[in-house]
Amino acid sequence: MAIPTGDDSGGIFATINITPLTDIFLVLLIIFMVATAITIESAAHVDLPRLQAPAHPQQPQGVTISYTSDHQIFVNGKHVSEGELRAAVHDALTRTPEKMVVFDGDPSVILGDMVRIVDIAKSSGAEQIALAVSGNSSGGESASIPVPSGVEPMPEPVAPGGEPAPEPVAPSQ
Repeated sequence: MAIPTGDDSGGIFATINITPLTDIFLVLLIIFMVATAITIESAAHVDLPRLQAPAHPQQPQGVTISYTSDHQIFVNGKHVSEGELRAAVHDALTRTPEKMVVFDGDPSVILGDMVRIVDIAKSSGAEQIALAVSGNSSGGESASIPVPSGVEPMPEPVAPGGEPAPEPVAPSQ
């Protein structure tokens, strides 16, 4: 509120009263603080899906391609070179009624190697591709998760205790 002084001659009052503007900003600040607190509180409780191995491990159907960290390829347990992979997968697929290939790779495998091997399997006559996921590092069990063709799956990060690690917010550099 402006207080007139005694020596004014009744002219135009040229100062701005910012008290109502400050009140509006403070009210907006409080509204945004409450809305943000509610949003953060509701988003904090997210349950990530977890891989649960079946009680009795089932024999994988189709053809299993294993790729080790030292770049060795196995088709149904038989060691083959990359040049022989297409023929070996084609022969194995002709002997099985299901035209599914299960890729079982070491966690340290480079994504480009996996994509190249899965592409060779797809061109050899595989109708479905599945990726074998290790349940934990101590147990040797694995379960397969079908992946539609043309989709590149993301590797699931695993914490040291076997629990899925939280997803990173920003890409690591």
